[in-house]
Amino acid sequence: MAVINKKKIVKFAPKEKDGFYDTVKLKVNDYFVSNNISPYSDTRMYIKTAAMLSMYFVPYIVIVTGFGAMSLWLFYGLWLLMGLGIVGIGTSVMHDSNHGAYTDNKAINNFLGGVLNLLGGYAPNWKIQHNILHHTYTNIEGLDEDIDAGKGLRMTPEKQLKPFHKYQHIYAWGLYCLMNLYWIVAKDYKLIFRYSKNGLLQNQKLTLRRAVIELSLLKVLYIGYIIVLPIMFSGEAWYHVALGILAMHIVAGFSLAVIFQPAHVVQTSDYSMPDDDRKMENSWAMHQVLNTADFAPDNKLVSWFIGGLNFQIEHHLFPHVCHVHYPKIAKIVATVAADYDIPYQVMPTFRSAIAAHGKMLKKLGNSEKL
Repeated sequence: MAVINKKKIVKFAPKEKDGFYDTVKLKVNDYFVSNNISPYSDTRMYIKTAAMLSMYFVPYIVIVTGFGAMSLWLFYGLWLLMGLGIVGIGTSVMHDSNHGAYTDNKAINNFLGGVLNLLGGYAPNWKIQHNILHHTYTNIEGLDEDIDAGKGLRMTPEKQLKPFHKYQHIYAWGLYCLMNLYWIVAKDYKLIFRYSKNGLLQNQKLTLRRAVIELSLLKVLYIGYIIVLPIMFSGEAWYHVALGILAMHIVAGFSLAVIFQPAHVVQTSDYSMPDDDRKMENSWAMHQVLNTADFAPDNKLVSWFIGGLNFQIEHHLFPHVCHVHYPKIAKIVATVAADYDIPYQVMPTFRSAIAAHGKMLKKLGNSEKL
């Protein structure tokens, strides 16, 4: 477990206390062994990788070569398609790679995970926030930064309730649209300074100086190819380019938010907190199941496009398994959870998941406690 602050280390109950995790790991491992299947990517993943990368980079090439200037409808459509490409790359390619789930080759994982750097982000920040903080301390206020949206949104019952939160189920969707843009413009810099202070940046074998230099160079590269080149070569006025970029990030930000948040910020989430000695009642694995929900398990299109993240329970228990295997192992996880009398939450559709998230935002905005 990474050290965030000696006063904030959370200790989960031993896994032997319930036996659930050992059992589910044994059965999932047996599935791969008995079927002679690798837990990493396969042909399906290679095809998807090509499709997702093409969804972002092909429209960009069309824009900077000037072909998009034939029609403003086409021009803006290409930027919107790039927004979907960001989502597809982020959930399907970059996500698996930065979890080490794409392949057992570390160099390939780092290369594909580094595509995030070309999308305006910074892979080391993402690994800290998502892999370490979110996956270790899921839904624990003050530690899980995926549910920390600043003062504007209250996503846990432990966060201070403000009068304006009563409207968050209305305005949250607008904030989600700006999420990706905010991350690229300001959040990455805030994160590296915070992570350096907390010792997490050093765990990624980075000094603050190196991180600032790397991040700044990447931002310059991003500005150069996403803003300067389209203005110079697209054949459209600068303000059309600016609006196109804004549209791209609105699509990406909103889509990513409604993919990730309904898996954790819903009424079935446990939101358990450590006691005064920083000890949790449940084991880490049980905590994951109690604070996570699957959705739309039978929607193959949704599963394909969002990188299997509708199987969030499976992802949290087996983050090093490529997402193409989640539909199969979900049946195993559900069965073992039932054997151990652990609630296994599944929402039938993507729409029902978004609705459940909206209801939870309203509840959190109108009540001090659940």
